[in-house]
Amino acid sequence: MKSILLRGKALFKEAVVLFRSLPPALLAFFALSVIGMNLLANKSINTGLDWLALDCGVILSWASFLCMDIIVKRYGVRASIFSSVFALLANLFFALIFFLGTLIPGQWGESFVEGSEAVINGALDRTFAGNWYIVMGSSVAFMASAIANALLNAAVGVAFKKKPDSFIAFACRAYVSTTIAQFIDNILFALIVSHVLFGWNMVQCVTCAATGALAELLMEIFFSPLGYRVCRHLEKNKIGQAYIDYRNELEAAK
Repeated sequence: MKSILLRGKALFKEAVVLFRSLPPALLAFFALSVIGMNLLANKSINTGLDWLALDCGVILSWASFLCMDIIVKRYGVRASIFSSVFALLANLFFALIFFLGTLIPGQWGESFVEGSEAVINGALDRTFAGNWYIVMGSSVAFMASAIANALLNAAVGVAFKKKPDSFIAFACRAYVSTTIAQFIDNILFALIVSHVLFGWNMVQCVTCAATGALAELLMEIFFSPLGYRVCRHLEKNKIGQAYIDYRNELEAAK
C-alpha cells in the first residue's frame, strides 16, 4: 500500500511539472479538438455507399493526433499519455456540462420552426446530452489509440538516429503512428458503439476504421509541416525544458 501511495505521489508530481511546462495554447487546442471531434461524431456522413460509414468527427480528429505527435517528439511518451488523460477528462467534464444543460427547461434557438419546436428541441437536447454508452465507448477508444500513438511514434523515432530532428523523421513518426492509432480508435469505437447501438455489420466497422484512418493520414500529411514548425519552435526556444530536465534526473537516479 505504501509503495502504491509513493508511486501515485511521484506521478502527481511529474504531472504538475509537465503541465507547468507545456505551452497552454497547445494543451488547450488538444483538449478542444477532442471535445469537438466527439461532438461532431454525432453526425454521420452520407457517402452513398452501403458498405462505407463515416461520421463528421473525421474532419477534426487529425488535430488531436497532430498535438500528440508534437508532444511525443518534444516531451516524450509519458508526457503524451498524461496530456491525453487531461484531454479525456476535459471531454468528460464538458459532456457532463452539456448533459446538465439539456436538463434546464428552455428552447434552443434553432428549434423555432412552426409546428416542429418540440421535435427539434428534443433532438438538439439528445445530441448534446449524448449517451453514456457512446461516451464510454469513445473514451475507451481514444485512450487506447492515444497510448498506441505515443508508443508507435517513439518507436519509429528510434530508427532516425542520424537526423532525429529532420522533417522526414517527424513525418515518418507521425504518419505511421497516426495511421495505426487512428485505425485502433475507429475500430474500437465501431465495435463498442456502432456495432451494438446502430447495427453496423463487421464490413462497415472495418471499412469505416480503414477509410477513417486513411482520411486522417491525408490530413496529417497536409498539416504535418505546421506540426513540424511548432515542434522545432518548442525545441529551439527550449520551451518546457523544466519537464525534460526533470525526466532526465529521474532516469539518472534509477
